[in-house]
Amino acid sequence: MPTERTPYKRVLLKLSGEAFCEPGGSGVDSEELQVIAREICEAHATGAAIAVVVGGGNMVRGAELAREGLVHQATADYMGMLGTVINGLALKEALETLDQPARCMTAIDIPAVSEPFIRGRALRHLEHGRIVILVAGTGNPFFTTDTCAALRATELEMDVVLKATKVDGVYTDDPNTNPNAKRYDHLTFAEALEKRLAVMDLTALTMCQERRLPVVVFDFKKPGNIRRVIQGEGVGTLLTNRM
Repeated sequence: MPTERTPYKRVLLKLSGEAFCEPGGSGVDSEELQVIAREICEAHATGAAIAVVVGGGNMVRGAELAREGLVHQATADYMGMLGTVINGLALKEALETLDQPARCMTAIDIPAVSEPFIRGRALRHLEHGRIVILVAGTGNPFFTTDTCAALRATELEMDVVLKATKVDGVYTDDPNTNPNAKRYDHLTFAEALEKRLAVMDLTALTMCQERRLPVVVFDFKKPGNIRRVIQGEGVGTLLTNRM
């Protein structure tokens, strides 16, 4: 797999649930949805095969519900998985209005709205130029959608995981509270794990490290950034096993 800033042919894009709504909002905002769909279509036009893992934080935050003690974490996590299904269906429809074929594949059996995730079928969709939207996480509670992204990227033999965020990379500290925080252009997984930098959850980060699967953390809100990352431009922070 590529470890330098080179064009990627197969990418796994990880979108948070917050990508589907305005800052501080909830649910699915039609304008934000259209922006995401257009950006993905533009990136797909480079010729790259794209799979998308979506979060569900704009619908329900299972971890927060569990902390409040009213809902068991396993149940709360399943609620969050259902939120990702809503986001995935919305994204699929938005892509298809732009004449971009897409398929929504779920880790939880919901035949009325989405086909099940089957590795071979997902690979065929990618080979036929369809964007594959992966929902319901891993299908198991206690695992985040970041871990799902690392898992599916490994299963589908992706070149890279693109972690779409609100900031333009990984910083030494929170840039919103520390004006002296510096952004990393390149970072090793070992450094990220040692310094406990806010990149992905530890399970996902460790899996990427073990599988030598590069991760690029970048600001997806800037128009054209998804395409730029795929084309190998120096956008965001690149994480690999070696400098």
